[in-house]
Amino acid sequence: MTQKYDAIIIGAGHNGLVCAFYLARAGLKVRIVERRDIVGGAAVTEEFHPGFRNSVASYTVSLLQPKVIDDMGLVDHGYKVVERPISNFLPQEDGGYLKLGGGLERTQAEFRKFSSHDADVLPEYYDALEGVADVLRNLALKSPPNLGDGIKTLIDGALQGRNLAKLSLSRKRDVLELFTKSARNFLDSWFDSEAVKAAFGFDAVVGNYASPDTPGSAYVLLHHVFGEVNGKKGAWGHCIGGMGTITQIMAKVCRNAGVQISLEAPVSRVLVNGGKVAGVRLESGEEIVAPRVIANVGPKILYERMFHEGDIAPEFLRRIKGFKAGSGTFRMNVALSELPRFTCLPAPGEHHQSGIIIAPTLDYMDRAFLDAKSDGWSKQPIVEMLIPSTVDDSLAPDGQHVASLFCQQFAPELPDGRDWDLEEDKAADTIIDTVEAHAPGFRASILGQQILSPQGLERKLGLAGGDIMHGNMSLDQLWSARPILGNGSYRGPLKGLYMCGAGTHPGGGVTGAPGHNCAHEVMADQSLWTRLRRGS
Repeated sequence: MTQKYDAIIIGAGHNGLVCAFYLARAGLKVRIVERRDIVGGAAVTEEFHPGFRNSVASYTVSLLQPKVIDDMGLVDHGYKVVERPISNFLPQEDGGYLKLGGGLERTQAEFRKFSSHDADVLPEYYDALEGVADVLRNLALKSPPNLGDGIKTLIDGALQGRNLAKLSLSRKRDVLELFTKSARNFLDSWFDSEAVKAAFGFDAVVGNYASPDTPGSAYVLLHHVFGEVNGKKGAWGHCIGGMGTITQIMAKVCRNAGVQISLEAPVSRVLVNGGKVAGVRLESGEEIVAPRVIANVGPKILYERMFHEGDIAPEFLRRIKGFKAGSGTFRMNVALSELPRFTCLPAPGEHHQSGIIIAPTLDYMDRAFLDAKSDGWSKQPIVEMLIPSTVDDSLAPDGQHVASLFCQQFAPELPDGRDWDLEEDKAADTIIDTVEAHAPGFRASILGQQILSPQGLERKLGLAGGDIMHGNMSLDQLWSARPILGNGSYRGPLKGLYMCGAGTHPGGGVTGAPGHNCAHEVMADQSLWTRLRRGS
């Protein structure tokens, strides 16, 4: 018997759950179909070695929208985030180190070890970034103006451009530079020290298969600073229980609101009838009927794999094929018998509760990208290590630890037709060697590990090219042009087709913003259709 719903959502990642919540709260009958046996998408916590659990892919909290947290009542259901005492810790090639965060004065004191000028200019730099970040925060929960919507495009563009227009000339210059310059060019205009520039420049290559010299990479730097933790702007933290706690709570809230969630229910095809979506067919053969299909999968997977030939216009498909995806990301989770002892700071301390960044200079980051382009992966990768068990004892046995290794740069597709499944162990050894060079004994402390190459990330989590952002965060793929100009307001090219994932505005990260915004566009269309049907 065919089941009918008001909306079907493909994928139970966090954005799909957020979207489902708002639609169900508005009275729609919603069903989520998820191909895996667990909700959460890339935000899941799993046991990867006996007794050791960790966030498998997404691994830290900052960008989740406060409105989403409040509307879904996540805190009431156990959502708790512990803020990092300092943001990042960067061992240096000369045996020193730099700590970033913990307050302006502490960071200035750290910077003075490298450059008095950089310490003095830091408040002005923070003000510049914060001024632009505020504009992004205001846009995050707004649908971009959609080219082709006539007068509505002009009105939406004018309304959303007001905050930008109000900026001082100096801030408008900052906006222009951040959206067009490379991270290196932007940081060179502010700082002298290579260590200081690396401390900020790391954010420009997170989930970005690019060099810090790539034009536009300064925007990615900015994208990672417009979040907050517990009301503190720009802070980062750890969710107790791992990232999967967030999505498990979201799923509970959705079910309480009447959402039906089906696991192990992979979609084979989106059904189309007369130029409109009609539902989905699962790989099991089951067909689920609904006038709205909302995709929480990336644009490339949706349009290149989930429609019959002829359902999507050739010109649209051509542009989707040109949509850039592949973040150069390699993820590892490791079970440790003890904390790593860094040569520059061996004793346990607050640095073990921060982001540990092995990428001491922008030149190091550039070489990592060039290596990946020519050979497939970096000889000395960019590594961010987090050890969440230092603040969350639910993740590992007493006295032992788990660490996540978020690593760049690793080619989404290896040169010469090589297969990631055959190469991933070698790449993992390179990563461990890189950490070992700064923390002797690290390799010997590893009790077990989980390895996810770009291919592994795609296979396990449905991320095309292993892209944690569902598509590059470049100027040509942002705001109204995410994923395609003319389809930037969460609506696909077929009536009743919507997109709610990170391949839409404002992009990647555990934000909930695409899910929130898409739901409101669905409800706006529902309201319009209801009025037209009633003749009012």
